[in-house]
Amino acid sequence: MARAIVLMLDSLGLGAAPDADRFGDEGADTFGHIARACALNELPDRERGPLEIPNFCRLGLAHASAASRGQWPAGLPKEKPEGAWGFAHEKSVGKDTPSGHWEMAGVPVMTDWGYFPDRTPCFPESLIAELVERAQLPGILGDCHASGTSIIETLGEAHIQTGKPICYTSADSVFQIAAHEEHFGLDRLYAVCEIARDLVDQWNVGRVIARPFLGESRADFSRTGNRRDYTTPPPSPTLLDKLKEDGGDVIAVGKVSDIYAGSGVTQVSKATGNMALFDETLKALESAGDKSLIFTNFVDFDMLYGHRRDVAGYSKALEALDARLPELFDALKPGDLVLTTADHGCDPTRDGHDHTRENVPVLAYGPGLSATELGGRSTFADSGQTIAAHLGLAPLAHGTSFLAQLQAGG
Repeated sequence: MARAIVLMLDSLGLGAAPDADRFGDEGADTFGHIARACALNELPDRERGPLEIPNFCRLGLAHASAASRGQWPAGLPKEKPEGAWGFAHEKSVGKDTPSGHWEMAGVPVMTDWGYFPDRTPCFPESLIAELVERAQLPGILGDCHASGTSIIETLGEAHIQTGKPICYTSADSVFQIAAHEEHFGLDRLYAVCEIARDLVDQWNVGRVIARPFLGESRADFSRTGNRRDYTTPPPSPTLLDKLKEDGGDVIAVGKVSDIYAGSGVTQVSKATGNMALFDETLKALESAGDKSLIFTNFVDFDMLYGHRRDVAGYSKALEALDARLPELFDALKPGDLVLTTADHGCDPTRDGHDHTRENVPVLAYGPGLSATELGGRSTFADSGQTIAAHLGLAPLAHGTSFLAQLQAGG
């Protein structure tokens, strides 16, 4: 039986990519800086010292970090991994979520997305005018670059009073709409986002994101787990499409289906929070048959901790997921391949709220597979190519498989 499980640790970068200077991200190092802050006891909200992630180290995360950064991550033990380890550079021209996911699945994004300028107002007048007319809105609030949590805190009460949704963007190619689940209505928010998705295509915008929230005042506003991403479809067939066409199953856990615009997905499993996402991953593993891909995005790392620059929260989330990994290891069967990686960085020690252009981990593990060094990979697509080979698919258009190294120990 050949099955594959992808654990996408959303935003867990391993140090500045070779072209990080083009993005203003020199010195970025999501994982390394978290490990350093823990080892030096720089986090007042954290009770213990060095990062405690023995199972991620078992997969080779510390070794991959050292290989990418040129120095050992602070406070972590130097024990030989049981899995194969390496890191990958991104070939796509952006550092956004769709680009990272699509490239991993064999489709690098080599053309620029459209971005909204960092000014207020930031959206074209014609876009907002048509959105207001087609969605029958009284107007919008926001119209700026902002942090999602901050803008809800600032404009949430005005939104409830006026019925105007909060529209904002970031350094990513994205149009985000925040609205109250009850006062505005969740279904209505989704409907407005579908209209926006149709409208922003002319600006080549990658995603429209519905950001629902609850609460009655700025003191208790909180975003809910009913986020939905409306993503433009990948420009060509991905690993997911190829597997579905070949009769396999693609089980998308979390926001994965949204990121691929549902293309190539045979089953969707939604959950809120990393622990619930891990539960759904284990549940899928129980019933997944031969030629199945279980693909889970652990969004909390990026959404709750990276963008909010919460180093302590990020460290605790890593440790919490690490503690669950033995459950996955125990559930594996001969022929299973677990690929742990990331889609970009989001260094919580830096100013601002944007993603960072970083190398990402490439960690491969499974019964009977060899522990070996995979080195630096020139594209995220090497991971997708390896999964394609493992599942018996024809080669993808991009990437070089490292399956032979896993089977023969390099």
